Formats: sequence, structure tokens, C-alpha cells
Amino acid sequence: MKLQKAAVIGHPIGHTMSPFIQKRLFELSHIPMEYSVIDVPDLEEALPVLRKLDCFNITIPHKSAIIPYLDNMSEQAALCGSVNTVRVEEGRLWGSTTDGAGFALALACEGVDLPEDVVILGNGGAAKAIAFQIAQRPDFQLTIVHRQGSYEKAMALADRLADYARSRGDKSFWIQLMSYQELEEDSRSSRGLLINTTSLGMYPHTDACPVSDAVIARFSTVFDAVYNPADTLLLQRARRQGVKTVGGMGMLVCQAAYSHKLWYGSSFELADLRQLTADAQAELPRIFGGEKL
Repeated sequence: MKLQKAAVIGHPIGHTMSPFIQKRLFELSHIPMEYSVIDVPDLEEALPVLRKLDCFNITIPHKSAIIPYLDNMSEQAALCGSVNTVRVEEGRLWGSTTDGAGFALALACEGVDLPEDVVILGNGGAAKAIAFQIAQRPDFQLTIVHRQGSYEKAMALADRLADYARSRGDKSFWIQLMSYQELEEDSRSSRGLLINTTSLGMYPHTDACPVSDAVIARFSTVFDAVYNPADTLLLQRARRQGVKTVGGMGMLVCQAAYSHKLWYGSSFELADLRQLTADAQAELPRIFGGEKL
């Protein structure tokens, strides 16, 4: 195979884990690669350069802005209104999102089966990707927890998820909304998976935790999409109570791995992805100049 020209684009993009992760994945799949970091202030002006690549990843603020310039887009990307992976074929752009699949693969790496009962904190981009991934299973019970003032946004997501599930012929699902206060007061003593998609606990606010210990104790598994720090206060509190935990770096690595499936049909051993996740966590302080961002 000829040398592949790949990149990650965004603005600003001074610090990114993508080169470290992607270079390792290309090595594992034995595909020759030249991976660049491209700061793109103006997306339209950058298109001639991007069309000469073989593939690229996208980060903030271009995940939605790229959509009008795509020649085709996956169903999941259209549902989420977000694209983080693009394949280039003779200058034509094919967009996808790998966040949902990366989330599912991160769970698999830690030996966690996706349970029926799932609670998602937040309703932003990561929440959408994960929610639509969950809605692919034939039956699911999903609770979307919203902060004060975001009820309408959460309801819009719930309506779209319900339409999607019905379009797949699924009649055995339920979706509900809860405020954080209602979650704290929830009477169910045993639940499945708690997912944090908010920025609470992210550097520099590492002393923040989105829910109380009482809420955490009700769940069998806690997943935190925050990857910096790798060990958030939410995960620490969950482990202290004997709850299984999965961190955000695993999702970051696995969504990158899934991009290779879309680009080249590549697949990776779970053991290799677990090792790459551990190595990426160790590398994070160096990449961010000794800081945790």
C-alpha cells in the first residue's frame, strides 16, 4: 500500500492526542502513514488541501461545519449532526462519526456488556452519539438527565431517539427524562450503567463530581467520557464503592480504532487497544506540556 496521508483538523489545535494514538494504530495495522496536525481557522479555504488527503479526523469546531461540504455521510453522523472521521476517495469526502461505536468498543475492552438500563448525564454531542448507539440494540431503557434550563434540548433528543427506535421496528424500549434532583431522589436501588458526558470533573475542575455517592452506589458500572484526568473523581468514588469503572481515554482510543475500520477495514485485538489506552494515559502529561487539560 502506498504511503497514506492522514491528519487531524481543528482550531485551535495546539494540543491533541490524535497523532500519538493514530500513529500507533497505523503501526498495528502495518499501513504506511504520514499523519499531520492541521490548524484550520477557515474550513472552506482548507478544502483543497483536505481533498488531497487519504483520510482525516475532525475535532472542535468543525464537526458540524464540515457537513455541508461532504459528498456522503453515514446514518449515525446524520442522526448526531456530527462528523469526526472522513474518508477521501478521488477528492470526494465521506463523513462518519465513530464516537458511539468507540464507546461500545471501550466497554468491550473492559469486559462490560451494555445493559438494558442506562442513565446518561448530559445531552450534548457525546451524549447524542452514545444514545443513538444504545438505541441500536433491540430493547433498551434510557434515562437522560438534564440540568436546569436544558429540558427542551433533552426532550428533543428523546423524541429523535424514539423516532429512530420505532423506525427500526423496536417496540420494547422506553426513554425518560430526569433532572439531577430527581436522579438523587430516584427510589431504584439497583441500576445498570451510569454515563457521564458532561465536562464536570475535567481539568482544571478535577474536584467536581456530577452526582453524589448515593447515586453512584446504585449502579453496577460507571463510564466517564472525560479523559483528562484519566482518573476522575467520579471514577474514584465509584471504585471505592466496588462499582466497575471505564474511563474516557478508552473511548478516545477506540473511536480512533473504529475510524480505521471505516478507512481500511482494519480491526484490532482488544488487548492491543487496552495497552494503547494505558500508554496514552501515561503520554498525556507530556503531550500537554506537563499540564492536564
